[in-house]
Amino acid sequence: MQQPTNDDKKYSTLLDEIDKGEIKIPQFQREFVWNKEQTSKLIDSILKGFPIGTFILWKTKERLRDIRNVGNIELPAPDPGDFVQYVLDGQQRITSLYAVRKGIRLSRDGTEIDYKDIVIDLSIEPNNGEEVVFESAPKGHDCISIHTLLNASITDLIRDYSLHIELVSDYKERLERYDFSTVVIKEYPIDIACEIFTRINTGGKELTLFEIMVAKTYDEVRKFDLPARYEELISKEGESKDLSEAGYDTVPSVTVLQCVAAHICHEIKRQDILKLDKVRFIESWDEVKKGLFATIDYLRTHLGISVSRIMPYNSLLIPLTWFFIQKTGQDLSPPEDKLLRQYVYWASLNNRFTSAVETKVADDLKRMESILVGQLPDYPCEELMINAEDLVRHSFSVGNAFSKAIICLLSAKGPRSFKTNGDVILDNSWLKASSSKNYHHFFPRAFLKKQGYEYWETNSIMNIVLVDDYLNKRVIKAKPPSEYIKTFMDQNPDLKNTLSTHYITAPADMGICDNDYDKFLYERSKLIADALNQILNPDV
Repeated sequence: MQQPTNDDKKYSTLLDEIDKGEIKIPQFQREFVWNKEQTSKLIDSILKGFPIGTFILWKTKERLRDIRNVGNIELPAPDPGDFVQYVLDGQQRITSLYAVRKGIRLSRDGTEIDYKDIVIDLSIEPNNGEEVVFESAPKGHDCISIHTLLNASITDLIRDYSLHIELVSDYKERLERYDFSTVVIKEYPIDIACEIFTRINTGGKELTLFEIMVAKTYDEVRKFDLPARYEELISKEGESKDLSEAGYDTVPSVTVLQCVAAHICHEIKRQDILKLDKVRFIESWDEVKKGLFATIDYLRTHLGISVSRIMPYNSLLIPLTWFFIQKTGQDLSPPEDKLLRQYVYWASLNNRFTSAVETKVADDLKRMESILVGQLPDYPCEELMINAEDLVRHSFSVGNAFSKAIICLLSAKGPRSFKTNGDVILDNSWLKASSSKNYHHFFPRAFLKKQGYEYWETNSIMNIVLVDDYLNKRVIKAKPPSEYIKTFMDQNPDLKNTLSTHYITAPADMGICDNDYDKFLYERSKLIADALNQILNPDV
């Protein structure tokens, strides 16, 4: 990397470079928010010869997504192949200077702001220390707008401001000859340039990986705009698939970036993603998108993970997406299905992605390679066995991968309504917290509390069933299971089969008729442990 260089610029040079598209504001900068009062004070400081801070520019041939207009002024695109100087520090000051030079008008909070209104009061002695620049002309005072001062010809200025022409000429010279302190960093990698932006940003805002990749991957020729593509992925009107329709609208943008990186280079570390070639990234987008939808189709239809909020980890999507990209539309074989199912539950039940996600995903990509060639992936033996007693001791938490793995198992069973025997529909908006509508403690906690049970005992994952909102909040409430199950027996003649979809056998055998909570947990944990162990140890 070259050392930063000082490159002071005059007002006209600075703004002419903006007009030519040579200085650009990257999209990750915040919007222009300075008001006319702040801009007026900036101009006043320049006229008095005060320092106004240093502009830091990043000179590069990379093309970032940049701000295309300020108010009513459209900013030009740079010439292809030329260097561009992106503003890393000083955006508000540079934009203010540009606004008064161009006479920009913009709307903010429903009010139109016209920067042509900013004026110099010619009736004030320039060297007595008073402010001479104002947001609008004081009534009855002789004034000249900054816009006019910078753009009018000498002939027009002499004609219109003959009484103050010496003062007007002095102010014009002060503005045009002011040296703006500028530091240029040349051809730094984008990740270093963004780190510099983060460090000097007075607001302390750290750029997200997605924000950086938005800037880096923007391509006008290929019509690629990452935020727009991601929004289309989440929700797109029309015939195309989208994640919202699939029930996976909570998949974060960083997971999608990691899916792309895994496909291109088998690595998903931040620095690896930032090094991705823009053209390769763009060309890979649609292929990764297809792989992601194939993964979600598999999770929904084979594993019963019908919505994204019960996914134990979003990171599971990364190796699975890579796998389905390799399949290129081929049918999934029964052994592959069993091995993928084993992988998902192994990773979830062992809380695999609570740390070192990037390294572990790289290892799991190798496991996907094994599955592709029909080999059993290597797992620690002790991690492939679930003990029923351990299940009872696990507390339910919507943020815990182990809990979510159990919820996935319950969902895969196709739970049905106790009352109607209809399908229980899961909804992302109903699964945000442990008290949400789809989750129900089969032995209500309020009932158990009266029986002397502690909170941690009532909240066992083995006490959780999936129900619809109506039953959970309006019918079951805090009733003992012997009471509400008896009611459902009268309403649902097929209740025995209904209960089996929740890993619950005959009420008398499970302690339900006697409201025997301990027996219920014990019997249900055996059923669920057996189901999990069959998945973790498939016969392939």
